[in-house]
Amino acid sequence: MVIVEQGLIAIIITLCIIVFSVKTKRCVECMLIGSFVASFFAFGKDFLFKWCEVLQEMLSENVWVFLVCLLFGALISLLKGSKGSFGFSKYLSGVCNSDRKTFFVTYIMGILIFVDDYLNVLSIGASMKRIFDKKKLPRESLAFLLNSTGAPVCVLIPISTWAVFYSSLFAEQDSVKAMGFASPMAAYVKAIPFCFYPWITLTIVALFCAGIVPKAGAMKSAFIRAKEQGLVYSKDSERFNLDVTDDENTEDGDIRLFLIPMGVLVACAVILGDILVSVVIALAVCFALYVPTGKMTSDEYMRYTIEGFGDMLQMLTMLLVTFVLKEVCAYLGMTEYIIEKAQPLLLPEAFPAVVFVLGAVLAFCTGSDWGMSSIITPIVFPLGATIGVNPILIMAAIISGGTFGSHACFYSDATLLASQSSGIDNVEHALSQLPYSLSACGLSVIGFLVAGAVY
Repeated sequence: MVIVEQGLIAIIITLCIIVFSVKTKRCVECMLIGSFVASFFAFGKDFLFKWCEVLQEMLSENVWVFLVCLLFGALISLLKGSKGSFGFSKYLSGVCNSDRKTFFVTYIMGILIFVDDYLNVLSIGASMKRIFDKKKLPRESLAFLLNSTGAPVCVLIPISTWAVFYSSLFAEQDSVKAMGFASPMAAYVKAIPFCFYPWITLTIVALFCAGIVPKAGAMKSAFIRAKEQGLVYSKDSERFNLDVTDDENTEDGDIRLFLIPMGVLVACAVILGDILVSVVIALAVCFALYVPTGKMTSDEYMRYTIEGFGDMLQMLTMLLVTFVLKEVCAYLGMTEYIIEKAQPLLLPEAFPAVVFVLGAVLAFCTGSDWGMSSIITPIVFPLGATIGVNPILIMAAIISGGTFGSHACFYSDATLLASQSSGIDNVEHALSQLPYSLSACGLSVIGFLVAGAVY
């Protein structure tokens, strides 16, 4: 009788979820069924009770994420209701008078709003979606730019939430302590030049904006659809755009009603370092701006707020199922299984590249970049120290692997947020950007192999 290891079972379930999600375009259903199947293998006859326990745990452990997303949905809804986002979009339309300028404005905004990837994706999507539609540019291209300037930008800026997380994580490792850096952030800064995946991704996106990198795969098909049929999103994404109205010719929006709340949001995020508190303050500013001035009544303010909550529910449902699936796969030992199989490949010169691939695969399969990094960090640093690998390269490899997972995974929070913000199906978004993320991944492996041999 052949006994299949549970870690391998988790990998098979994850691969089946990806395949069937692509084939059926029903990602939530596939992930839900996959989480039940994984729970059966993990917990046996009590799998349903255990699944419900995990569901409650994931909801309580990630309440911050859900609150941020719900409140962001309310903020975006209020900006639309006040016509402020329309006023900002109309202003940008004068700047974005060509496809190339539209791409580059989105790209530059993505770099400037570097504090947090959630803030980046949701705020830029709210302001640029209308412009892309007016230009008849496919929503897939907007989602690609949003996702590609989210985590890849945040990891390269030392004052972002990603930098704070990774620097504190690495600071606890003995090999990093032995290097005598003045602070955890000083160690992190040393790793930034070797974070090949985010650097290469941003370069590819810039070349895409300039028209140098060609449109490939599903992205090419999206541009053909937009050009020949005038459809900026596919029929599969219609359900995300049921409430879209074209109010371009009804009345002018006041750009200040957009810029003031968004400016307060970004400023508070930088000063306070707390996105949740910053969104609450921005919502209060919206109330002070809109209600006393007669832009909307208090009843309308609450209606738009609740509608914004509703707009986020589908994405948050998928996110919750993702967290449950990740946790159940952890019970099955998927991460430990992959690490065990990768250990024979631990040659000093190839070690950074192996760590990058290992992190990328784990983050892609689990949809959890920070979770993956927390698991493999205490494992790969001691292993690297025993064979004399530069800890800076190990840091860069972990950061790059987590960034790839956040960027490329079909059901990561970054992919779901970029899809939600762009108003398209998450599977369509993931497939349309896959040729570019895989290209960046392949070039990153080469970069880590060279760096491992040189340093």
